[in-house]
Amino acid sequence: MTINEAGGRDLAVMIVDDDAAVRDALGLLLGVRGYRTAVFASGEAFLQAWRPDWNGCLLVDIRMSGMDGLALQSELAARGCRIPVVIMSGHGDVGTARAAFRADAVDFLEKPFDDDKLIAAIDEGLARARLVGGEQRRRGAGADRLAGLTPREREVMQLVVSGCHNREIGPALGISVRTVEVHKARLMSKLGVDNVADLVRLSMLEAGDAP
Repeated sequence: MTINEAGGRDLAVMIVDDDAAVRDALGLLLGVRGYRTAVFASGEAFLQAWRPDWNGCLLVDIRMSGMDGLALQSELAARGCRIPVVIMSGHGDVGTARAAFRADAVDFLEKPFDDDKLIAAIDEGLARARLVGGEQRRRGAGADRLAGLTPREREVMQLVVSGCHNREIGPALGISVRTVEVHKARLMSKLGVDNVADLVRLSMLEAGDAP
């Protein structure tokens, strides 16, 4: 498949290895099993092609000419990319494996690897990717709703989620308690929430602190 086909909403297994024979073998194995795949000859090539809307699982060789697998993993994290990573190595050692797992790798597989272990690691990576994609869509929907608030409604919301009551919000904003109630009702309607707990959760989502 082409690089562009790996983007968008479809989950893909993105193979990064400087050995063409390994890329071809993995592409064939996964393609036969129904996985969407895209292949890259180096970490640099992947970074040049990568787009923030890509989602799936990254299968990366640890030792490559140029940028190695751990360096690629680190750079993706720095860019805010949360694509799950499975590390491959023909020269595995405890220290390297530990470094990969500290960087939140899904698994560390030594070549030649067992096909069943490879598939299990990829499936776990794709399961993580689905969770990440769902969270991103949830955050996007929440951000869209929050963007529809007026400045006054946002002020009321901030005071509500900080624990203030209507009778405290009114004097703080120089408006009547009845006006506070109207703003509060409107903002909760716009946000699609019907209680303060959900309002707090949505405000945390905007701040990036939501669970």
